[in-house]
Amino acid sequence: MPEEKDLIVDNAYYKNNRIDFKDRKHPLFVGSCGMFRLISRPRLPTYRPRGRLDFQLLYVAHGRAYFYFNGKRQIVNAGNMVLYRPREEQRYYYYGVDRTEVYWVHFTGNDVTNILRKYGFKDHEHVIYTGTSVEYKNLFQRMIEERKGNRTDNEELLVMYLREIFIMIHRLDGEHVTPKNPFLSEEMVHAVAYFHENYRKQISIEEYAAARGMSISWFIRSFKRYTGHTPNQYILSIRISNAQILLETTAYSVQEIASVVGYDNPLYFSRLFHKLCGQSPREFRDQFKEEEKDVEGRKEKDGIEFGE
Repeated sequence: MPEEKDLIVDNAYYKNNRIDFKDRKHPLFVGSCGMFRLISRPRLPTYRPRGRLDFQLLYVAHGRAYFYFNGKRQIVNAGNMVLYRPREEQRYYYYGVDRTEVYWVHFTGNDVTNILRKYGFKDHEHVIYTGTSVEYKNLFQRMIEERKGNRTDNEELLVMYLREIFIMIHRLDGEHVTPKNPFLSEEMVHAVAYFHENYRKQISIEEYAAARGMSISWFIRSFKRYTGHTPNQYILSIRISNAQILLETTAYSVQEIASVVGYDNPLYFSRLFHKLCGQSPREFRDQFKEEEKDVEGRKEKDGIEFGE
């Protein structure tokens, strides 16, 4: 078995400065962004009793995280985002046993509150259901890479990526209807948990629906209204997301990874991966290795601050 690191981190800051700030010149401005993935580190805490000067959006892509809002603990599972506003107390924890993967972005500006309202974010709302999607991860990764460089129009492109995330959340909110019947709501929650636990297996949606006493058409329609995706799309997103993690954190071959995430045919898996990620599994792994070398170089130069 390949040796695994206890934590994978990739952060990028405006002018390489980790100090938070408030921008008053632009309606929306991206300050910093990054990701954390716990492999074997037992615990990663963050506590800012006075909060920050800017806004922070965190996307739980895998596992779960433990947040405290007004002194009460709330477990936030994969498929949700958390929004912090300026000066709000921030207290949250990640645990290695959950294999937690989180992407985050800090942003500021002179019109952020109105922009958030425009995209359906409610005042004082902290946890936003988003569903798990490779598209979210790709957008966060693009922001990280863009923030690292100093290319032409990069500030504008960063804002465009962030707005695209806002738009995806807003569209999902418009399509996502939580069933008023508690029984139906419980069925959708059960289905989401079942797919996360069994995505490696060959799941028959028709058999699952029948076993739960639902017609296949009703279940697919209800699940899509609840998550924004059909059951098969949802399972595919989980498989590709976990394949990305294995490509980054292990030395498994593409064929082995395909088998682990539920595909007997590695060629079919590679085609699906390329369709969703824009590159083959091998290209994805090679790109990650290059980015990892760059991250290690920056860590040696000025260190890494954990808990962002």
